[in-house]
Amino acid sequence: GEILTTSKTADLLDVMLRDSAHIQQVDAEQASRKGKRAGHLPHVPLYTIDDAEAAVKLLKSCEYGECIELCEGVRVRFTDAGHLLGSASVEIWATENNVTRKLVFSGDIGNKDQPIIRNPQYLHAADYVVMESTYGNREHEKMKDYTKEFAKIIDQTLASGGNVVIPSFAVGRTQELLFFFRKIKAQHLTPQNPDFPVYVDSPLAAEATAIYRSDLHGYADPETENLIAHGTEPLQFSNLHITSSVEESKALNDDGIPKVIISSSGMCEAGRIRHHLKHNLWRPECAVVFVGYQAAGTLGRILLEGGVSSVKLFGEQIAIKAHIYNFRALSGHADHTGLLEWIQAFLPKPKKVFVVHGERECCETFTAELCTKGFDAYAPDFEASYDLLEDRFIDKGIPPEKLHPVCAGHVGKHYSSAYARLVQAQKRLEEVVQHNEGGTNKDLGKFADQILSLCQKWDR
Repeated sequence: GEILTTSKTADLLDVMLRDSAHIQQVDAEQASRKGKRAGHLPHVPLYTIDDAEAAVKLLKSCEYGECIELCEGVRVRFTDAGHLLGSASVEIWATENNVTRKLVFSGDIGNKDQPIIRNPQYLHAADYVVMESTYGNREHEKMKDYTKEFAKIIDQTLASGGNVVIPSFAVGRTQELLFFFRKIKAQHLTPQNPDFPVYVDSPLAAEATAIYRSDLHGYADPETENLIAHGTEPLQFSNLHITSSVEESKALNDDGIPKVIISSSGMCEAGRIRHHLKHNLWRPECAVVFVGYQAAGTLGRILLEGGVSSVKLFGEQIAIKAHIYNFRALSGHADHTGLLEWIQAFLPKPKKVFVVHGERECCETFTAELCTKGFDAYAPDFEASYDLLEDRFIDKGIPPEKLHPVCAGHVGKHYSSAYARLVQAQKRLEEVVQHNEGGTNKDLGKFADQILSLCQKWDR
């Protein structure tokens, strides 16, 4: 069926799906080469570029505020969620037996005062709300002047002969950085390096930046709209370079010229950023600046938390000598206060608020707080289902400790419903393996190779 989304999300999906498919295929090809030597069958990518192109053909775009009838009795409308370019909260009106219920899905609610995009647009009426809780128990760090702090790090690092390496999400965060660097140069905040070079070293970031430079009417915040109206390109400045080839990427660490390098992935788990870390982490004159969330277990989180003197990159132990900085105020997600402001805009209060999309402890803490503020809030368990017409639970789902013995040790810790789903998938996989007993050697070998390919990809 059709994939309905805002026009800017459709533009981004076009490049992101193809990029992801390319990575899947390259990973599968590399794993197949290794597996061939061990006598294994070829690895199969999760999806291919052909699959991505087929999905792109199903995209149907609309704009914020446009009411779309999906089928008889079901209408939807997108409202700017202020998280990424094109992100949206979704209002759904569903009618059955002449009774209509309105359901709102928050999506990722954006942080206020992000550059380029607008603040989250509040909604004011719903029977039921499903909302995220990523930062439901945390406030973002308040910084007096982010631009000046960043400029100081750049000026000092480059003056000492080092590079500033920035792991960054290719979509959203990279474009924010370019916006800030333009301001830094325009305000002459780096006196020792007034025209410092900036390299965006990510093919996906390059394509996403081109979309952010397109017509943003209806998506941009007032500051960006004003810049464009007066002939200023918000994401363009002198000495900005967009690399494309692998050769250009490698050359960044060979020329000896101090520079700012923005590369992905943002959590340092894959991509060109790992090469830049290999060449710069061991140099005390360099700086690594984190500008986004670092999930537990990722290389980014390991570097941020400290406690280790080296990390392994491409089979080599790399000493950690560079300065490590963390700009926690830079977040695309609303913090605790932002989430409260969003839900409290609903008047009257919804019949029920379902709190999702957060680590377990965070979900439960935020749910409890909503209850103290007069909301009927609930953090549903895995596979819970609810009847909107009768206003009752059909199934309250599976508590995490009952999903699998492994989960019991995670309750009350940084345990997420997503992990519960993963454990449930493990149980399902065990069942499927048993069902395939007695299959042909060829089929069983292919099945085993696919499982091993996933293990190789996700093993921490």
